[in-house]
Amino acid sequence: MDDPACDLIRLEATYRHFRLVNRLLTGWRGLWAHRIRPLAGAGRLEVLDLGSGGGDLARLLAGWARREGVRLRVTAADPDPRAYAFAARRPHPDVVLRCAGSAELVAEGARFDLVISNHVLHHLDDRSLGAFLADSAALAPRVLHDDLRRSALAAALFGVVSLPFARGSFLRDDGLLSIRRSRTPAELRAAVPEGWRVERAAPFRLLLGRGWDGGTA
Repeated sequence: MDDPACDLIRLEATYRHFRLVNRLLTGWRGLWAHRIRPLAGAGRLEVLDLGSGGGDLARLLAGWARREGVRLRVTAADPDPRAYAFAARRPHPDVVLRCAGSAELVAEGARFDLVISNHVLHHLDDRSLGAFLADSAALAPRVLHDDLRRSALAAALFGVVSLPFARGSFLRDDGLLSIRRSRTPAELRAAVPEGWRVERAAPFRLLLGRGWDGGTA
């Protein structure tokens, strides 16, 4: 999927599959209920989703907020024009799309109440991770990044479960590669600056947070 020359039809099929994967396996429903929704006050909560891909997580959050009467606006930012184009065909009134990376938003002076990302960290080497986290901290007082936790069991289970959805997309190959690229809790703790907290989460996930209860997630 990271290859700019990859097949666009298979790429967009993968984005469509991510809607189900993110709803079922990434834990954002619980994160919404227990960490994001409590931040909502009298004003509108401004959330930035970095590396937003096809925009499904941004639309999920916006949908939950509407149903629960929460004033929320999600800015879904991804530097890949293919992701932006896919997301633009599925608009939501409370989602703002940007074809931009974190550094560009920092340069603009953008500010939000919360920065989130889903399955972005494993795409970054340690140096790029440091820059991404610095940008995240500059963009909002609270940050919550959700990523994969490397595990042989996770790879085995995903390899089996993803088989029915694999045809015509990159879902299975990309997912297995992402699990191999992801970090263990100890590796992620060693790679992040002071002030960031790493937590295990089910199933086979890691949460990396800043600005929660004195700097913890």
